Amino acid sequence: MKKNYDAVPQWWFYSLMLIMTGLAMVACEGFGRQLQLPYWGVLLALGLAVFFLLPIGVITATTNQQPGLNVITELIIGFMYPGRPLANVAFKTYGYISMVQAITFLSDFKLGHYMKIPPKSMFTVQLVGTVVASSVYFGTAWWLLTSVDYICDPSKLPEGSPWTCPGYDVFYNASIIWGVVGPLRMFGRLGLYAKMNYFFLIGILAPVPVWILCRMFPEKKWIRLINMPIIISGAGNMLPATSVNYICWITVGVFFNIYVYRRYKSWWARHNYILSAGLDAGVAFMAVLCYFTLQIRDINGMSWWGLDLDDHCPLAHCPTALGIQVKHCPVFR
Repeated sequence: MKKNYDAVPQWWFYSLMLIMTGLAMVACEGFGRQLQLPYWGVLLALGLAVFFLLPIGVITATTNQQPGLNVITELIIGFMYPGRPLANVAFKTYGYISMVQAITFLSDFKLGHYMKIPPKSMFTVQLVGTVVASSVYFGTAWWLLTSVDYICDPSKLPEGSPWTCPGYDVFYNASIIWGVVGPLRMFGRLGLYAKMNYFFLIGILAPVPVWILCRMFPEKKWIRLINMPIIISGAGNMLPATSVNYICWITVGVFFNIYVYRRYKSWWARHNYILSAGLDAGVAFMAVLCYFTLQIRDINGMSWWGLDLDDHCPLAHCPTALGIQVKHCPVFR
């Protein structure tokens, strides 16, 4: 590879980083400062992304699971700059999403290396693809917001409508919890959930028992397969996802990474990586196809308990503070 293709010059990366950092500062400081995030917030967020890129990149490379920085970034800016929800969202985007995109960029470069694609061509395609994708995303979001009535408002949407936006609802709620209310009044000395901070300590110490057991019982190879960061972060995806997502994920993962890996290892080594990319591309293609053929005509498929975007707990939306009266909710005294 090195003899046949020229490497990407480092100044390409440095120039792109400086340009994007400058544009981020202009976006935050300009336009009447509508994003509420000052320039030092952009620099701090990018510093966090650079600091955590290596450890989270190692976890991603070895386990194919990527722990997130969303809570850490929200916690930091929530303490430093409370009462500003848009600043909280912007800081999380520059701190968390920047790291995710960097790891995805490296993953794509790795795939291009396997396929013998010149590095400069990969860099150019990634840059062009980012511009095209971001433009398409923005245009699609704008079109949906202006064409779908009551989008992201389940109380006004017809039953069975897919436009409930569970993932974006989590994002919005996080901006309220960490930005408007602030961690000090939720998880600090002024809040009711200060003891939740002990889970940070539990997360730090969770791998220690596994390490001790590995040292005590080196002959037990299965103990080395226990990865506490993956177990903890995997459960975090259960909030915006539904049961059908996890059922399909577990079924496909167990079949190909246990059964096929043990019985047909040569096939697994040759085709499993391509199969994974094909499944991802197939889901994206079918999502677009289903929308333009079925969902645009209000045909949303079969309805069953596990597919409902609901926690099946009607009291979950009721307040728990004393003396608050809401229709169809119990009153605590």
